[in-house]
Amino acid sequence: MTERKPSPSQPPADRHDLIRVRGARENNLKDVSVELPKRRLTVFTGVSGSGKSSLVFGTIAAESQRLINETYSAFVQGFMPSLGRPEVDVLEGLTPAIIVDQERMGANSRSTVGTATDANAMLRVLFSRLGKPYIGSSNAFSFNVPSVRGVGQIEVEKGDEKKVEKREFTAAGGMCPKCEGMGSVTDIDLSQLYDDTKSLAEGALTIPGYTADGWQVRIFSASGFLDPNKPIRKYTKKELHDFLYHEPTKVKFESMNLTYEGLVPRIQKSFLTKDKEAMQPHIRAFVERAVTFTRCPECEGTRLNAAARSSKIKKVNIADACAMQISDLAEWVRGLNEPSVAPLLTTLRQTLDSFVAIGLGYLSLDRPSGTLSGGEAQRTQMVRHLGSALTDVTYVFDEPTVGLHPHDIQRMNNLLLQLRDKGNTVLVVEHKPEVIEIADHIVDLGPGAGTAGGEVVFEGTVAALRASKTLTGRHLDDRASLKPSVRKPSGALKIRGASSHNLKKVDVDIPLGVLVVVTGVAGSGKSSLIHGSVSGKDGVVSVDQTAIRGSRRSNPATYTDMLEPIRKAFAKANGVKPALFSANSEGACPTCNGAGVIYTDLAMMAGISTPCEDCEGRRFQAAVLKYKLGGLNIAEVLDLPVKDAVTFFGSGAAKTPAAHEILKRLADVGLGYLRLGQPLTTLSGGERQRLKLATHMGTDGGIYVLDEPTTGLHLADVEQMLGLLDRLVDSGKSVIVIEHHQAVMAHADWIIDLGPGAGHEGGKIVFEGTPADLVEARSTLTAEHLAAYVR
Repeated sequence: MTERKPSPSQPPADRHDLIRVRGARENNLKDVSVELPKRRLTVFTGVSGSGKSSLVFGTIAAESQRLINETYSAFVQGFMPSLGRPEVDVLEGLTPAIIVDQERMGANSRSTVGTATDANAMLRVLFSRLGKPYIGSSNAFSFNVPSVRGVGQIEVEKGDEKKVEKREFTAAGGMCPKCEGMGSVTDIDLSQLYDDTKSLAEGALTIPGYTADGWQVRIFSASGFLDPNKPIRKYTKKELHDFLYHEPTKVKFESMNLTYEGLVPRIQKSFLTKDKEAMQPHIRAFVERAVTFTRCPECEGTRLNAAARSSKIKKVNIADACAMQISDLAEWVRGLNEPSVAPLLTTLRQTLDSFVAIGLGYLSLDRPSGTLSGGEAQRTQMVRHLGSALTDVTYVFDEPTVGLHPHDIQRMNNLLLQLRDKGNTVLVVEHKPEVIEIADHIVDLGPGAGTAGGEVVFEGTVAALRASKTLTGRHLDDRASLKPSVRKPSGALKIRGASSHNLKKVDVDIPLGVLVVVTGVAGSGKSSLIHGSVSGKDGVVSVDQTAIRGSRRSNPATYTDMLEPIRKAFAKANGVKPALFSANSEGACPTCNGAGVIYTDLAMMAGISTPCEDCEGRRFQAAVLKYKLGGLNIAEVLDLPVKDAVTFFGSGAAKTPAAHEILKRLADVGLGYLRLGQPLTTLSGGERQRLKLATHMGTDGGIYVLDEPTTGLHLADVEQMLGLLDRLVDSGKSVIVIEHHQAVMAHADWIIDLGPGAGHEGGKIVFEGTPADLVEARSTLTAEHLAAYVR
């Protein structure tokens, strides 16, 4: 884009109408320079891993946030996250950035849609003012605030006299005392916590992280309350009570004063205070095995005590209001006309109407935020920005159409255009053609992914992109064709009377041995049906949208457990211990402890990371790097791209079948360009989703459930994903896909369409049959959009 020449009459301030980036080198970016028009909608395209997020989030948005943080005093900055300056030469024309990404909301089980958006806070104030009978301040309606009572003596000075007076203190909270505001009570199956035929020293505990020589078990052994060498079934009544339920007590442990408490309260604090949806898979499996969650009988799952539920406005208490579908709650609030709280009602109406406008009217305020999908979480975060009076800010979105049916994408487009038309700069990372087509300006990155990407291959308008020869330009008008024939099912999975969330006693037979696609508008009940009735059964492998966790030390080799056979192969070839070939164990460089960088903390200033001079960033001791396998050392192997590693471990001196099998799966899901040792923190959302898919493909199971596997996939990569789904089915698996992408629908053998609408307007099966039958019938919203898509 050519720089605008200032006209003689143009004020100097009006000449700053571009965001200029020069020499961006974050992650895989190769000295990228772009000029982005302000107060316009710019869409960033390119294959997954091409550098879109590195440019938009890692460079532009990160520097904007860092500069804003620097405006605060050093004292305040000390309490804020420290942000390093991105690898870039020049950044000019930045405006304050508001980031709306796909990070899952609140892993805290106390967080709900209402608490995350402040709608609950406004409702609490409303009930404290208008509720009858009056029970107290807004805290009296909060399920996170317990009721407190206290009695004591205070000394009062009056003149020369001091009098001791008795005082009582009461603070009303809304928390249900039985479930402590959680809405559910837990019962722990003790047989799942330990094997009573063994002693603690023999590894009786079967809880994740509680190994016989681990810190947690050693505290039990050293407490003096029980004999660590005695089998648990031989404990006396007192020993068993002290082991399971002892109240917190200080004990001496290896010259330290530590707190000892029984196993059950310890489990409740460490596992049960977290949201189950956000737990790591092996911990979630333990919790599901050992703990039963039942609705609290006292508050009936509302989390609120009897007093909070007794106060009503127009025969509705706050628990009823939070349980309503938001679209219905908006209507109820609109019917309240009370001048004394008019400003509060206006703001509450705007917030609830924003939910409806953004396509989330089917949610309820009491929905735990950890159960929202990535797309729902992102749109929930948008709610607070829609009515904002701010202008001239930069809104940064990461695939805002994730989880949206084609019918809903037009609504999202309108919201993006509204933000732009208020005078804001809108930057969107997106793959959907419907969003690309509304852009004022497009930046296409590529030409490939990983080291083959990181360059700007196109800048300009949509029309110019279509005429270009870039991968995005060539695939922008891709359309699918219906399959001439479909596979025959080998059986059926029968679901009867499914009624979780908004499902209306659904009966459906899901064909087995074929590719089944479950469709419907967002909130129609797809996830409730499949995750509620299919996932969790024996033989079912479920790949959902939960984010994979990993630090800078985690990489594809460690995440997929591929490093284990590689380390053993190195150890066998060189006659040494496998631990030497781990940068987190004995082989780590002693200077940087295997991190590859030396980090210097500068308090409130951004910390400095410099490559370790001893290992030159390779993370291993020099002695370890002398050991070779197939002519390469361990650092060189971890620097191999997956596609090269497939060949390396497939034959010759380095042949390692276990590693080769995992590598083939990574290549199958389109991650052939990833390096084995690339930190997980540098992977894009689409790459992480496919890494998880590749890991689960190695699990034994007859039925695969995939939740929107095209998330984060470029148009050119969807075909490869369809090929992978076909290979799974052809190998004898049953594949059930929850998906909105029309190309996946067209490729299905059988479609189950839910609807007709969202929330209580959905929850029914509106179509079952082949894609061709769906297009011919044109009886649902999905049918209309699929018919328009296929050629």
